[in-house]
Amino acid sequence: MVGPVHPDLVIAAEKVNVVRSRKHLLRDVSWQVELDERWVILGPNGAGKTTLLNLAAGRSHPTSGTLHVLGERIGRTDLQELRTRIGLSTATLADRIPPGERVRDVVMTASWSVVGRFRESYEDVDAARALELLGEWGMGGLADREYGTLSEGERKRTQIARALMVDPEVLLLDEPAAGLDLGGREDLVSRLTALALDPDAPAIALVTHHVEEIPPGFTHAMLLREGAVVASGLLADVITSDNLSATFDTKLRVSQADGRYSAVSVR
Repeated sequence: MVGPVHPDLVIAAEKVNVVRSRKHLLRDVSWQVELDERWVILGPNGAGKTTLLNLAAGRSHPTSGTLHVLGERIGRTDLQELRTRIGLSTATLADRIPPGERVRDVVMTASWSVVGRFRESYEDVDAARALELLGEWGMGGLADREYGTLSEGERKRTQIARALMVDPEVLLLDEPAAGLDLGGREDLVSRLTALALDPDAPAIALVTHHVEEIPPGFTHAMLLREGAVVASGLLADVITSDNLSATFDTKLRVSQADGRYSAVSVR
């Protein structure tokens, strides 16, 4: 029998398994995220990173094990209501945004948990918050542009502003730097660093393939391979040459400078 979840735990997963079409996507994953923690989840393609994030977002259920998000047991709570407390940015959600939608509306429609403005109504406070967030993410001057005319970097920043629109208690970002050029990546990492260092920011979990995309200010890391946890804990303890080599099945040397990580193969 599972006891009560500590109130400071934003995510509490215990021996979670996800099986789809007889394939294990996650194997016995245990994970705890506290209010002030910023997590990065790394692993190769097919490691289970996005599956784990979807569980934390209330978008799917574990096959077995127990999962609590914001104190609510997944499988025994109203997921629609829970999702209003979670900020989520994923490629799947981004693909649903109409290219003709105004940028300010892309952000504001998160208030109704919809993509694409229709007949729902908004208050002045909603419009003001959307514009404030766009300004914080360097998009203030593009609020009236059509989403489809934005660069990839501008779209990523708009998506994160949208994820923050509901003032979430946890922010989940699935590969936010994917598809960006070097300048766009560094701009995004800088903005995510500022967010991570903000004591008023929500708990954060960020999925990536690359240690170079870990923003300074992140506190914890989890490494996944074939659905199982290779290592999990404080960032400096987890992001090591041995752990990364085991995770990506290749000999890697990890180095750190000015709060940023890098990894290269070793022959």
